[in-house]
Amino acid sequence: MYATYYMCRYNFRFATPGMQAEFGFTTTQISDMLGIWSLTYGTGQLVNGLITDRIGGKRSMQIGAFGTIIVNILMGVLPLLVVGGALAGAAKFVFRLDSIDPAFIAIAFVWLINGWFQSFGAPGMIKINAAWFQRTERGTFAGIFGFMIQLGQVASSKLSPFILNGFSVGVLVIAKGDWRWLFILPPVVTLVMAIFMSFAAKQTPDEAGYPGVIVDELDNSAGVTVSLKDSFRTIFTHPLVWFYACAYACTGAVRTSSDQLAILYFQDQLHMDMKTNIPATVAWTLAAMPLAAVVGSLGSGWVSDKYFKGHRSPVAMSLYFIEAVVISLAAMLLLKGLVGPTPAGILTGCGILIMISLTANSTHSIVGAAAPMDIGGKKMAGFAAGVIDSFQYYGGAISLFLTGRVLDATKAKHGWLFWYVIMAGFGILGGIAMLLVMRKQNMVKVKLAA
Repeated sequence: MYATYYMCRYNFRFATPGMQAEFGFTTTQISDMLGIWSLTYGTGQLVNGLITDRIGGKRSMQIGAFGTIIVNILMGVLPLLVVGGALAGAAKFVFRLDSIDPAFIAIAFVWLINGWFQSFGAPGMIKINAAWFQRTERGTFAGIFGFMIQLGQVASSKLSPFILNGFSVGVLVIAKGDWRWLFILPPVVTLVMAIFMSFAAKQTPDEAGYPGVIVDELDNSAGVTVSLKDSFRTIFTHPLVWFYACAYACTGAVRTSSDQLAILYFQDQLHMDMKTNIPATVAWTLAAMPLAAVVGSLGSGWVSDKYFKGHRSPVAMSLYFIEAVVISLAAMLLLKGLVGPTPAGILTGCGILIMISLTANSTHSIVGAAAPMDIGGKKMAGFAAGVIDSFQYYGGAISLFLTGRVLDATKAKHGWLFWYVIMAGFGILGGIAMLLVMRKQNMVKVKLAA
């Protein structure tokens, strides 16, 4: 179910070249749209994660699924200039603004609503699985969770070029390059899985007929829901949750930027046509990036379970610093002119994205999925996930807002060099944050021993 959420999220990046061609958007405007989505998604994680602990993970996932289906379809069929004109008129009246781009405000507003509904998904999914796995199994599950996410990304990467190439089925004719269909067809897949999940999924082993199989080390009493007050008080004052959140902001800054701006990077830095016909090199890269992410997710989760007994911080800290080194080397290669529109330059540029995907998604799974389950258990994992995961998207928003403006100011002279520089900086900050997590954990152990 959660994999298909990503089909209604990653379709946007394939639509950006078409939007630029039709509406004349700058890189800053595209980045701002994605940044607005990230801010909304992050805030939604905080609010909806808390609500998830009250209503249960399954209902939360249902709300998010049906909401994102409706919003995506609206994105494809709404007359955006008409909608944008109405919104722009209202904004000018209320805020006394002189100049607003109607197309920009329409797309940003609709995609903002999509971000809110999408934010129901991760807390719901993590909460359900907190009841199905013990602490020393959750890292491995987080790797499987990462695999599911990448499956959705691969599906989007395969379906989107097919739609943009145009095709006809009977009376249905999809014109080549018509980016609006990217928001109409993927929700059909999400709808099928939402219906299947509604009938098939059970929130706990008890509901599935296996009582007492999993013992929750935090609260093994019956049920998986708690009051909003109890969940908020327990998670908000937890000694580790905010350190993990700050580290995860750095994961989001790299992961969101590298994923969402990749299509424009192929177009601007590697000079590839991304509006109508996705080149084979790009298609293979977009398929290899999720595969690398799966390897990283599964490997980091397994190592944290088997060799660190369910502790995530040592593995995550190492991965952040490795990520910073990888991206710094990439910046040096681009600075020397080795990343560009030549066969070797294209191969190098694509290889860099694959390595970034490997490192960023390794921390994504263990910090964003395993750690919240460890902190919240089956009853409060929803809000724990909401708090930590919200910072991933706050970090992503900061990165996107910064990157768009820096690239528009510098890419004429330096290309996409500072895209790498900004991501490398966040990798270093992530490693420092996880070092602080380890320090805090050691302090807690000393207090408990005393």
